[in-house]
Amino acid sequence: MRTYKLTLEYDGSKYSGWQDQINARTVQGELKQAAAELLGGDLDVQGAGRTDAGVHAVGQVAHIKTPRTPRLTTGELMRELNERLPSSVAIVECVEAPPRFHARHSATSRAYFYQISTRKAALSKKFVWWIKEPLDIARMQQAAALIPGRHDFNAFRAADKSKPDESTIVVVDSAEVAEDDHLIVFRIEASHFLWKMVRRLTGTLVKVGLREISVEDFQSLLNGKKNPRFDIASWTAPSAGLFLESIKY
Repeated sequence: MRTYKLTLEYDGSKYSGWQDQINARTVQGELKQAAAELLGGDLDVQGAGRTDAGVHAVGQVAHIKTPRTPRLTTGELMRELNERLPSSVAIVECVEAPPRFHARHSATSRAYFYQISTRKAALSKKFVWWIKEPLDIARMQQAAALIPGRHDFNAFRAADKSKPDESTIVVVDSAEVAEDDHLIVFRIEASHFLWKMVRRLTGTLVKVGLREISVEDFQSLLNGKKNPRFDIASWTAPSAGLFLESIKY
């Protein structure tokens, strides 16, 4: 058994997410097809993060496990796979990994960032969320500073039928809001994330920035208490601005 660790970037706007689905185009599906054409069947192809429909990546990690020994160097393997992948998916690194390496199970943390644009952006339209109203960035930064640590993110998750008994407790390593020219970038790193957690945190931070809720309101939501006055599901940020940034092992 040979195991290869791949680092990928992709424009997720054309895909129904990372995870393989029946009758839907996915990034994992494209990678599996390219790998099968090159290496044959009986492959295990898995990713570190299950990005949703429309979500992008600059540092997704996947593994390919094959019972065969390809007569290719890792550089040749990367080039051959890239030639078979669509232009919206690119492998940027390929290395041989230990047999026990698993892209998802071996990961210790995942980092995402979300891009909010304060102006209309013609060239990066599908990679940002344009907020037309003025945002109080200092208030957003104050709220984001409350996120690191161990919290109950029940108020920020969407129900996942595949994980009905999933704990809503998540330990966040870091979180911050920063300005970069016309962009406001929210970055967050944790061992794992609940379904739609990052997008709902982003949408709620925007509500703080719009002064529609207070920093104290945001803090109460981090205690796992849902507030009937807040329809957080409707505040979910669009998928266009979200990127899987990196995976740590």
